[in-house]
Amino acid sequence: MPIHHIEGTQRQFKVGVGQFKPTKGHYERNLERIGQLMRQSLQEGVDVLALPETATTGYFIEGGVRELAMPASQLLHDLARLYADQQPKRSLDVCIGFYEYLDGEYFNSALYATLEPEPTQSNILHVHQKFFLPTYGVFEEERFVARGRRLEVFPTRFGRAAILICEDVWHSITSAIVALKGAQVLYVPTASPARGFHTEQIENVEAYRRMLTQIGGEHTIYVVQSSLVGFEGGKGFVGASWIVNPFGKAIAQGPLNQEALLVAPLDLDDVAIARAQLPLLSDLRSVIADLALQFERLARF
Repeated sequence: MPIHHIEGTQRQFKVGVGQFKPTKGHYERNLERIGQLMRQSLQEGVDVLALPETATTGYFIEGGVRELAMPASQLLHDLARLYADQQPKRSLDVCIGFYEYLDGEYFNSALYATLEPEPTQSNILHVHQKFFLPTYGVFEEERFVARGRRLEVFPTRFGRAAILICEDVWHSITSAIVALKGAQVLYVPTASPARGFHTEQIENVEAYRRMLTQIGGEHTIYVVQSSLVGFEGGKGFVGASWIVNPFGKAIAQGPLNQEALLVAPLDLDDVAIARAQLPLLSDLRSVIADLALQFERLARF
C-alpha cells in the first residue's frame, strides 16, 4: 500500500474515540452508525476519529470473515461516500478496524485514512495487519485470518502515527519498535471481552490501563485505545477505552458498557517535553545494535 506524504504537521488536535456496538455481520448497518459518529465528531471539532477493532462487522464472525472481508480500497470508497453525506467543510482522519481481503488472504486489519469533503480526494495513509493472533480461550483468530508481518510508522497531518491491534499491544516489544521508528501517537483498536470480576475493577480493563500507561510513560508517546462495547454470542465487550499522554497519565476513560464518543485534546509538543524529561527512548535507541545481536542469537535456537 503506497504511503501518501503529508505536508506540514498540526501540533495540537482533538482525537475522538468512538466506542460503539456494531451489529454482528451487518456491514451497511454498521456504516450508518459510523456515519453518525462522523457527524458527531464534526460537531465536537474532532480531527481524528479512532474506532475499534472489527468495527465494520463485529469481531466474532468466524467463517463470515470470507463473506465480509474487503480490500482496503473498497472500505475507503465507502467511508469517503459516507463522509461526503455529512456535507463537511473540512477533512477528518479516521482509524478503523475491519476484516481485510488482500492477495487471496484474509487479515484482521486497521485502516488509517484522511477523508475529504470531495470523496475522490480521500486517501489511505496506512493499513496495519494484526501481528499477534490470539488462538486460545474464546479466541480462534488463526483459524480464520493470516497474521501481518510488518510494524510500521506513517506520517499524518497530526504527527507520526502507528497502529497496534488488541493483542499486538500486550507484547511490549511491539510498542518499543514503533516508538523507536518515530511514532508520536499510537492507535490501539481493540475488541477485548470482559474477563475477571473478582475485584471492583474488571481485570482486563485494569490490565489495559496498566499496559497503556506504561507504554505512554516509557516510550513517551500518546496512546489512544478504542474498544468495542456490547455482546456477541454471549461474550461482552465493556468499552472503557483509554487515552494516555506521553507522561504515562490516563487523561480520559470511556464509560463501561455504553456507547460514547470520547474527546480529548492532544499536543505533540508534550511528546518532545516528555522525551527531554525522561530520555528512556533515546537510551534504548543507543543500544539497538547490541540488542539486534541478541535477537540474532535467539533466532538460531
